[in-house]
Order: sequence, then C-alpha cells, then structure tokens
Amino acid sequence: MPQNVILTITDEFHNKRLDAALGGLIDTHSRSTLREYIDEGKVAVDGVVITKPSIKVSSGQIVSVTIPDPEDLDAKPQDLPLDIIYQDDDILIINKPINFVVHPGAGIKDGTVMNAVLYHFPQTSSLPRAGIVHRLDKDTSGLMVIALSQLAQQVLTKAIAKHDVVREYEAIAEGQITAGGTIDAPIGRDPYVRTKMAVMPEGIGREAVTHYRVMERFRAHTRLRLRLETGRTHQIRVHMASIHHPLLGDNQYGGKRLKMLPGADEDLANMLRNYRHQALHAVHIEFAHPKTKENMSFDVPIPEEMSELIELLRKDYKEHGDF
Repeated sequence: MPQNVILTITDEFHNKRLDAALGGLIDTHSRSTLREYIDEGKVAVDGVVITKPSIKVSSGQIVSVTIPDPEDLDAKPQDLPLDIIYQDDDILIINKPINFVVHPGAGIKDGTVMNAVLYHFPQTSSLPRAGIVHRLDKDTSGLMVIALSQLAQQVLTKAIAKHDVVREYEAIAEGQITAGGTIDAPIGRDPYVRTKMAVMPEGIGREAVTHYRVMERFRAHTRLRLRLETGRTHQIRVHMASIHHPLLGDNQYGGKRLKMLPGADEDLANMLRNYRHQALHAVHIEFAHPKTKENMSFDVPIPEEMSELIELLRKDYKEHGDF
C-alpha cells in the first residue's frame, strides 16, 4: 500500500521551494523523485494539492506526501546476468554493459537492471526503485552503485544529492579539443523534442556542471576523461554537444555525422561506420561506505569495442597527423 508521510515545515526551510524543503526533510528519496511526486499531484500543503515544485513554503505548514509502494514500480524479478564488481550487505557495484536499460519505463516493462537486481537480491523489493540510486543511459556502459539496505539507500541518495559521490567517465568526442575545461550550463527538457534534454537559459533548467580533460587527440576526434559534479539526465552528452563536440556515435545529440577520414584504413572506416552508440563509459566511482564510512573506490577498464576504436584512431593519427 502507498505510504502517506506527514511533515511539518521547520524554520530551516521557511520561504524555501517545496521540492527543496522535501529534499531536506525526506532522506529516503532523491529530490528529483520528490519533484516527480509533486508533478503527479501526490503532495499537499495544508490540505491543498500542489503541483508546482517551485512554490515557497512557510514554517509550520503541514505537508503530506503519498509515497508509492515500491511494488507499484511493476518490476518483476528476472534471472538476468549482472557483472558484479563488489558486494556486501549494504551495497552492490556492477559494471553495466551497453544495451541494458536501468529500470522499466515508457515502452520497457522488463529486461532491465532493476529486474535483475530484484531477482539476485530479493531484499531490494522493499526499497524505493529497488535500491537504484542513480542511472546510466541504455547505451552508456560502466560502474553503478546500488543500495541493498535501507541505510545505504538513505545515505547514498543524500551523498549523490550533495555531490559527494565521485563519478568519472571516458569518452570519445567529435573534433579536436585543445584543452580541458568546465561546462557550467543548466539542463532541462527540450521544449521541442520531449525525448531529449537541452541546455537551458539561466534560471529555467537545473544546475549542471561537467569537468573534462583531454587524454588523447586524434585527427578528428578527442579522447576525454570527464567528472560529473551534478548528475542530470544525459548530462555529458548534452554538455559536449553544446560546445560543438558531441560524443562519437551519439545519434540523439549530433554525433551521428559520419566523418570519413581521408586515407583511413578499412578497419577504422568500418568501425566508424558501424559504431551505433555513444562512446561513453563510467570508469570510476568513489564514495564513503554508507555504514563503515570507509572510502570505497572502484575502477573498470573501457569496453573492448571502445578500446579497439581508440587503437585504430591512434594508429591513424600516427600515420597521418593533423588535417
């Protein structure tokens, strides 16, 4: 059954946004999830249903939140393989392959990471989103941390919201990038294409910050190491496209233009022609263990396909140099 949570706005959150106040008062759910509850009419202030996350609240107001039962996710356990890097009673670290959706959504009812987690770790059925505290896109591979206990869910959700979880990626971007930098540009839902995100004017989108550095340059591509300061949907893909260096293979955000390199050998030409997903891999994650507070740090190598592409680009660059 759904849970009805009753809260009183404290002085600390007087004149704050409703979503910010809820984020501070409810530590079991992310602010983005609580914002979804507001949008869906599951939140009332002094008995009045509120659907605007930005409304200001006052000290002493009574807020009720209807939190769906975890089973309402309609995700069923499925015996799907998980590449487990580490596990204990509280956390699970997996290396997600490409073409593996994290949780059910529009048009996707099963075959997801969530279905697999529910099968291999049945205790997660009592946790919000089966313990999944952050996501990777379907065609982004790499490290994910998943909570296996209520304590871990609460602590990790808060740590991610406070940017205390370090997440680093490797990527191949279109074009030559001469130096590293920081992209500080808010992101929101694209007003014209609802399946996409976009950089928005200041004050409209949500804060999004991506740091990147150049690892290696090729004739028409650049290998990057990126660190997320925030974790918005499609953040790296949107940010790199916004500076005119979309990720190689990213059809959705502009990396679909096939750049055939003059004189490139057949292996590289074929690889570029057939690379049908964004070249993006989560290589590193680091955080304080939710129970022991020990620093947990994990790294995985880039996938074989991405490694092979880098070798071919490197060989091509040595043979031909810059354009």
